[in-house]
Amino acid sequence: MRKIYCLFSLITITCTQVSKAQQLYMPRNIKKAYEKGTRSIDGNPGKNYWQNKGVYDIKEEVNTADKSISGTETILYSNNSSDTLKGIAIRFVNNLHKPEAPRSGLTSQDFLDSGLTITKLVINGITYNENARSWGTVGAVRLQAPVMPHSTVTLNIDWHYPLSKESGREGQIDSTTFYCAYSYPRVSVYDDYNGWDFLPHSDRQEFYNDFNDYTLSVKAPKDYVVWATGDLLNADEVLQPEIAKRLKASYTSDAVIHIANLDEMLQHKVTAQNDFNTWKFKANDITDVCYGLSKNYVWDAASAIVDAKANRRASMQAAYNDTALDFHHYAEWGVHALKYFSTQWPGVPYPFTKMTSFQGYADMEYPMMVNDSHTNELPFAQMVQDHEMAHTYFPFYMGINETRYAYMDEGWATTFEYLIGQEEVGKEQADKVYKNFRIRRYINDPSTEEDQPIISMSTQVSGAGYGNNSYGKASLSYLALKDLLGDDLFKKALHHYMDVWHGKHPIPWDYFNAMSTGAGQDLNWFFQNWFYTNNYIDLKIDTVKKQGDVYNVLIKNIGGFVVPFDIKVTYDDGTFHSFHESPSIWRNNQVWQFVKLTATKNIQSIQLDGGIFMDYTPQDNVWNK
Repeated sequence: MRKIYCLFSLITITCTQVSKAQQLYMPRNIKKAYEKGTRSIDGNPGKNYWQNKGVYDIKEEVNTADKSISGTETILYSNNSSDTLKGIAIRFVNNLHKPEAPRSGLTSQDFLDSGLTITKLVINGITYNENARSWGTVGAVRLQAPVMPHSTVTLNIDWHYPLSKESGREGQIDSTTFYCAYSYPRVSVYDDYNGWDFLPHSDRQEFYNDFNDYTLSVKAPKDYVVWATGDLLNADEVLQPEIAKRLKASYTSDAVIHIANLDEMLQHKVTAQNDFNTWKFKANDITDVCYGLSKNYVWDAASAIVDAKANRRASMQAAYNDTALDFHHYAEWGVHALKYFSTQWPGVPYPFTKMTSFQGYADMEYPMMVNDSHTNELPFAQMVQDHEMAHTYFPFYMGINETRYAYMDEGWATTFEYLIGQEEVGKEQADKVYKNFRIRRYINDPSTEEDQPIISMSTQVSGAGYGNNSYGKASLSYLALKDLLGDDLFKKALHHYMDVWHGKHPIPWDYFNAMSTGAGQDLNWFFQNWFYTNNYIDLKIDTVKKQGDVYNVLIKNIGGFVVPFDIKVTYDDGTFHSFHESPSIWRNNQVWQFVKLTATKNIQSIQLDGGIFMDYTPQDNVWNK
């Protein structure tokens, strides 16, 4: 029995004893990875873990007249596996614009184009007559000479493709502004549990890439500024002296510096006045590179200390149309986000040298960049940027297979978006936004699609079911675990998971096992409940029986999810008291719990309040005398 402010005491009675350790279902191919020792049941990469890698030297040119990209690249691809590769899978995401490509719904004519054309493909000196006309977003090349285990192969590819007129994650933003993502053919992932990744992309699916080293050169006409993943290597060559000076000053400035304003852009005072400038960038150990360019966007920048021990700073830049009032705040907001994510949640120093927010239409994350749409609702704009920047950790610090397991990154970005929001707008407002934007539609929709297990592959759920599994439900599972373990132990477990899988390819079972190891306790009962069931959130006060000063409250878990909740007690004299129950209350019995309240005065009402864990039938969460 424990005292609650001397007003009443609480006893929780369960009907079962702790069961044997819960074994989580694991698909056959995942089991084989554990049997081969590439993954370990303790949550660490196995002693035989490997992953392949590419070193990319990419040279692209943007034709601003006909709105197309042409490029040439050399890829040194290392086969670190013990397998002989008789073929290579090459991925070009932007082929989703081809009329034949799979999409989640109707699209406009402006979205469609002819896709990738390969004009040269040479692999280890052998020319392949492959123009990619028959490819979707991924194509297979059968090799004349296989790639042996622990060897390297060289690919030389020349290509071109049109920039989609309708901009989404990439394409034309306006007549002189373009966002060039997924702009180069890449070697698809070959991994230890599925072999070559041949899953196609639709306009809904996201990505799975190796950690590669990139050198990127972008040739663009004068007056076009290029913002890209990686460090700009030749600022003095492509920028006029005053602009280059401001940019360099911003790398150590806490305050926002206006690198280039609209008048300077329009009066040709920003870029070197060559007919064309070639912008050079470099980034290593990263999953992708992309860039945006414009001759009319303004440019802000500042920096933040992201690792106090090393006194390391990261640059925060923003590129946008001067009329977009929200983007005038983006560099300042971004500095705050870099500091928060580095020191609070997840509390891991921002791993890269730069972040750039580029105004577009996608509300989408890319390594070291985000492409966000304009809105006049400033708090919402900040939330969107927070969310996309939070993706730095999942999937870019951790090499998440977003295509199959979107909840492994979107759920975390949603969680961090909520946690940083509490600091920015206060907990009450952050709760309100989270419930309205992330949870309310899910909990109020009783359709079967909404209650598919989170563990379902993201390619196998659609519509709102995909969105809720990936974002809201997954986020609630992480927040419920945070409540269960407490902040300190949860952060310890999370950091353990992030440390052992940083720069690698974790899958859900690695997350489950690593969190249990990091927390020092078997959490499979919790993961079974949240990830493997058709549960939803629905608690009920079934009965309240008074015996003298004791109120016997029977709480039923109708929906099944093991959620935290508050019990709010109001007395006849108008005073009230509440106490919190973590998900641990359901550890031994996930169906019902008896709560005994010993009160020092008469109780008028008892209410269960889950907060952001919104209840499907809140009307039965209240008992009145």
